[in-house]
Amino acid sequence: MGEKVAAGAFGLADRRHYRRKLQQCLAGLARLLEEERFDRPKNLMGLEIELNLAGPDGMPRMMNAQVLERIASRDFQTELGMFNLEVNIAPHRLEGRVLDRLAEELRTGLAYAHRKASEVDAGIVMIGILPTLAPDDLVSANLSDVDRYSLLNEQMVAARGEDFVVDIDGVERLRCSSGSIATEAACTSVQLHLQVTPARFADVWNAAQAVAAVQVAVGANSPFLFGHELWRESRPPLFQQSTDTRPPELQAQGVRPRTWFGERWISSAYDLFEENLRWFPPLLPLCDDEEPLRVLDDGGVPALGELVLHNGTVYRWNRPVYGLVDGVPHLRVENRVLPAGPTVTDVIANVAFYYGLVRALAEEARPVWTRLPFDVAARNFDEACRYGIEARLDWPRRGRFGGVERVAAVSLVRDELLPLAAAGLDAWGVEAADRDFYLGVIEERCRRRVNGASWQAATFHRALESGLERDAALAATTRRYGELMHAGEPVHTWPVGLPAPAVRLGT
Repeated sequence: MGEKVAAGAFGLADRRHYRRKLQQCLAGLARLLEEERFDRPKNLMGLEIELNLAGPDGMPRMMNAQVLERIASRDFQTELGMFNLEVNIAPHRLEGRVLDRLAEELRTGLAYAHRKASEVDAGIVMIGILPTLAPDDLVSANLSDVDRYSLLNEQMVAARGEDFVVDIDGVERLRCSSGSIATEAACTSVQLHLQVTPARFADVWNAAQAVAAVQVAVGANSPFLFGHELWRESRPPLFQQSTDTRPPELQAQGVRPRTWFGERWISSAYDLFEENLRWFPPLLPLCDDEEPLRVLDDGGVPALGELVLHNGTVYRWNRPVYGLVDGVPHLRVENRVLPAGPTVTDVIANVAFYYGLVRALAEEARPVWTRLPFDVAARNFDEACRYGIEARLDWPRRGRFGGVERVAAVSLVRDELLPLAAAGLDAWGVEAADRDFYLGVIEERCRRRVNGASWQAATFHRALESGLERDAALAATTRRYGELMHAGEPVHTWPVGLPAPAVRLGT
């Protein structure tokens, strides 16, 4: 959600000054790029996962402050809602046994956090949207007690000027409204970072955009919200609508939403930062004392604080990130497509698939984005969110005749993309045994047509058929999900349905 900020009122002068500082930061970024001041390639990747807190009954627990106090680790932080946490894994070099090391670190950290949460009758649930959330859970009073969340909420509500409307038409239709951005807290994701050189940034970002739909198709895990079965991956439409500062009139004019897929392939990281300034008004006009151009004139490297803060309030599914470590600047592509969960093994399988596939596609002699129109990639993304593992996507034909063809996502992954992902992991220097194991998880999901979303929906319907009422079925599905999540076997192996005693007793 961005850097720490301090509460305070904003005046007209603050906004004028902030806009000037943003332009100075953009000019500073352009100079850094021109002078080739960025860090050399280190093949570094990073991982963040947003989590939910739920009790033994499967219902959300608004107690992240108490849980974090018990965890007492900088690896765990607050997130937007009081029922949210975030775990951050330190950057790793993409090589050797990195996938197994990541899995072990995650298992250890999540198990520890789950034990600490149990001390206050809560537990960790790694899922895209907690099925048992109700509208009364997602109100401004349940936002985490952190200044940046309060300020962001105030500014987005003021920019919108009326309630935020959520209208998602899927298996069922949900239409509701909120006086705050709290509904955004329902969306818990995995964020994958890849540090890249400026010369490679555009190719990596374009490749990530091209495969975003495939990531969602195999990794969907968010089919429910407020008791309604919606899209197989309901996070993207929910996130877009719950952060949409445009009133209906601006939407009708075609003004861009702050959460959106984008509209073109790029040739430089600068393109994205410049678009963010050109199209999106600042929400948090907080300035520091740094004068970025003077810092550059003096031979230093600016932090570009205003640019970084503004960039954090524009929610691209693949976001550009500028960072500064030990006085050396770097660029990252932050992939925000995936939902959290279902298990650590599933998360690392998604990690392996993404990093391998992006590496391979970014280095192709005839890149996929030169053969796939951007609007088709955007349409693929919506299709994958709606239908998940059953999606059919448009993809460039192999061979010399060109064009695109409609193909089942599972066939595309198994026949074309998994071999590319394997070649990409080889290029990173990832251990072959880890490569085969984790990509094998993706292959099995495709073979069985099972992911987190399909399992949740199938188990929920089995519970309804057994005689449970809708709310009880959702709670039972959530509890069973939690049990299997902590057991750790990947989701394609999970038995559909509830244990017999749970069905019989309705507990």
